[in-house]
Amino acid sequence: MRHTERHRTHRTGWLRAAVLGANDGIVSTASLVLGVAAAGAGTQGILVAGVAGLVAGAMSMAAGEYVSVSSQADTERADLARESQELAANPEQEHAELKAIYVTRGLDETLASNVATQLMQHDALGAHGRDELGISDTLAAQPVQAAMASAATFAVGAALPLVMVVVLPAAALMLGLSGSSLLFLALLGLVAARTGGAPVLASVMRVTFWGALAMALTAGVGALFGVAA
Repeated sequence: MRHTERHRTHRTGWLRAAVLGANDGIVSTASLVLGVAAAGAGTQGILVAGVAGLVAGAMSMAAGEYVSVSSQADTERADLARESQELAANPEQEHAELKAIYVTRGLDETLASNVATQLMQHDALGAHGRDELGISDTLAAQPVQAAMASAATFAVGAALPLVMVVVLPAAALMLGLSGSSLLFLALLGLVAARTGGAPVLASVMRVTFWGALAMALTAGVGALFGVAA
């Protein structure tokens, strides 16, 4: 049977990493550039700092995503291995656990028992992984995919403020970079909301607020050290 509903849950893994990467790329690079500019550095120094931030940030995002999601994947594999041992050692108890889960979801005991029996005959580990542990193919951890999505989108996001540094005149750099970066963040929030089916306004407000706060604080620190120097 063909489903007419459009579900987006299968996108959560790569979408989370992509949005996180792009958001961090824009915010961290724009904040870094604003901080260095507020301290009185020239255009060349600002670009060097921005490019270094892009490279370091992309690698850091890739490594961080890979390590964290790999840890999640290791935990999932360990839980499935333990569940497999329990199924082999005490299938009756595991059947009772699965039956109890279906009863709590609204099935009567007879139907719940029949469903548990049939699912365990078809794929016992898959049934317990999905319904007891909450592990499914759709939501399973994918370290390489998360790392690549995060690093690539970080680099794209970080490149946007750097382009503005090149095209904006020095006199308008602070204001122009701040405004354009907030615009980029708003567009990111819009795209993320559309892709994930989330409320647009809440997504846009969320990313722009925290981006504005980060840029303001970093510019303030740069100005403080620039004055102190």
